[in-house]
Amino acid sequence: MPDPSSGASPALEMNGINKTFGPVKALRGVNLRAYGGEVHCLMGENGAGKSTLMKILSGAYTPDPGGEVTVNGTPLPHGNPQEARRRGVAVIYQELSLAPNLTVAENLFLGEEIGKGWRVDRSEMRRRSQDVLDRLGVHFSPDTIVARLSLGDRQLVEIARALASDANIIVMDEPTTSLSAQEVAKLFEVIAQFKREGIAILYISHRMNEIFELADRCSVLRDGTYIGSLEREELTEDALLRMMVGRDISTFYTKDKAIEVDDHDIALRVEGMSDGRRVHDCSFEVRKGEVLGIAGLVGSGRTELARLIYGADAAQSGKVFLEGAEVTPKSPSDALDHGIVYLTEDRKILGLFLEMSIADNIDMCVMEQDSNGPGVRDLGAVRARAQKAISALDIRTPSSRLKVGALSGGNQQKVLLARLLELQPKVLLLDEPTRGVDVGAKSEIYKLIDSLAKQGMAVVMISSELPEIVGMADRVLVMRDGVIAGNIARAPGAPITQEAIMALATHADTVGGSKHQPLTEGASA
Repeated sequence: MPDPSSGASPALEMNGINKTFGPVKALRGVNLRAYGGEVHCLMGENGAGKSTLMKILSGAYTPDPGGEVTVNGTPLPHGNPQEARRRGVAVIYQELSLAPNLTVAENLFLGEEIGKGWRVDRSEMRRRSQDVLDRLGVHFSPDTIVARLSLGDRQLVEIARALASDANIIVMDEPTTSLSAQEVAKLFEVIAQFKREGIAILYISHRMNEIFELADRCSVLRDGTYIGSLEREELTEDALLRMMVGRDISTFYTKDKAIEVDDHDIALRVEGMSDGRRVHDCSFEVRKGEVLGIAGLVGSGRTELARLIYGADAAQSGKVFLEGAEVTPKSPSDALDHGIVYLTEDRKILGLFLEMSIADNIDMCVMEQDSNGPGVRDLGAVRARAQKAISALDIRTPSSRLKVGALSGGNQQKVLLARLLELQPKVLLLDEPTRGVDVGAKSEIYKLIDSLAKQGMAVVMISSELPEIVGMADRVLVMRDGVIAGNIARAPGAPITQEAIMALATHADTVGGSKHQPLTEGASA
């Protein structure tokens, strides 16, 4: 990595960048520098201005007068995406922009096809595509239809497209959100290769472990303002959190001791749950007031188990008991009727109605309660219900009439939680409850989960982020290959540890730190 203090010229300079959207000041005099051969991480809460700044770099947005963007020493015209690409700037957004019905080669040169006049030279496109794919060390060919690729491989196609355009500044916006551990490892290898080749990488992520693994330097935005930068040797979680939220989050995770629960006060009991494919003979119990974490590697069957309990997928065998009575849901509506609710891991596709208002989304499951007869809604009651939820969950919005799609990820998640809580559930199944939300929103969601548990609700929390499982769960079930491999309980002097979880998840022989007990298939937790 080049030393910025050595006098090396930056690959990218953004000076005095301002951006206003109506009355909202999205960016306020932001300065940013990035050097070739370094990973420069950009952090900040949702709404801090990170994406706006990157869209100005890519030419998608035009900044307010006065700011300047310089690429390799030459000013970059504002609001010109074609010129930005020509000058070596490539932005890989969180939402992939590939054409799934086209081949890899066609996607790599989409809009920039090689040829003369109306004739496209497909042979040359395939040849150049193969060169780029060889550079990345991937297994698929230029002729592969993108729809047939895994999500991780599609991410690599986006990166290949950047390389095909001879990019020397690559922006990656939350690139690992939906990737498996193996796909993340491959992506990190590619990033290390880019560093060796002298490419400047701007990396946006909410995941602290990724920042500590990748960052040569980290800059923080807050409320549209540049707060400062930390060199690799200065990076600590406390320092980053203080810069991002403007305060010391000493109690980021609220769980600091084992809870007092009655072993006989069981809210949910699952017996022998199987689907015959991804889940096999799983049994466990959750007590009232308990936060039960479910951990495991991607593909271990965590989400599939939750969907079977909720009735979203058909079970081959198994029973669900609520407060001692069998209720085994046959459908999600059946589960809701019995007080079992499920927060999906994909809030945008499976959870929220993005083009509908916040009020309508919150009211969706209790619509009949806010009606004056068949087909007649009491809009005053709808708005009152929404306003109460907005206040209770601190959903940051100017109005309950705002479309949910306009909210930040953290506030979208709160709206989805608000909808479920209107049903006054007895059991709350949370699948990746903080995926894609910033640290401030995470802290608020953790406090909400802790509060619901203290009110007596049984909470099951599935998460790929081991720090939040360790920080929030009273007890952890670890899944491996569709079965429950172990049960780790929080106990005085023996906290739950990531090492203990990973040992069970990977079938390691040694487990350190926590009190744990291996479970046989179908054994009760």
